[in-house]
Amino acid sequence: MAPGVRVRVVAGRLRGRALTAPAGDATRPTGARVKEALFSILGDVSGTRVLDLYAGSGALGIEALSRGAASAVFVESARAALACLRENLTKLQLDPIATTLPLRVEGAAAQLKRHGPFELVLCDPPWRDVTAAQRELEALARAGLFAPGARIVLEHGAKDALPAPEGSTRLRMCDERRWGDTAIAFFEPADVPGPAREPA
Repeated sequence: MAPGVRVRVVAGRLRGRALTAPAGDATRPTGARVKEALFSILGDVSGTRVLDLYAGSGALGIEALSRGAASAVFVESARAALACLRENLTKLQLDPIATTLPLRVEGAAAQLKRHGPFELVLCDPPWRDVTAAQRELEALARAGLFAPGARIVLEHGAKDALPAPEGSTRLRMCDERRWGDTAIAFFEPADVPGPAREPA
């Protein structure tokens, strides 16, 4: 396989370790500045069960594991990205606490029920597919895959406003941040009592 893009773990016990992402435009790793800002907003992720959707090289889920998350499930269907993801997990000796599902997100709910519910969900789809990804997050919420009080993050292009959800929703947006051309929307399960909360 041709060498891909090199990215690094920002913080935690694996700080500075290099990850490999596939070459080309199909996978767009989250930049270090955005990743650092995101996890600063999320705060302590120790002991959480993490779901990394559209995982690519696994950079976001691996960042959470480096910072003390208990386990992570990575969902990715592209062959080149899967090869990099598996290489990264093995190289960093994360296989005992990581599960890779070689599936499309749209068909992953049944398999995910074996591993959830999840307390932290990291969703970084191709930006052109962000509307479909938002629908999938709603579907996974309806399937009961998110723990009470779960934190769900959805990365998208800063120029692209997320559409208002149609009909009843199981998720509610509680914050949105922008860094350059990147935006991240923060959601929580809609059955969390009281007004929308700022992310911890």
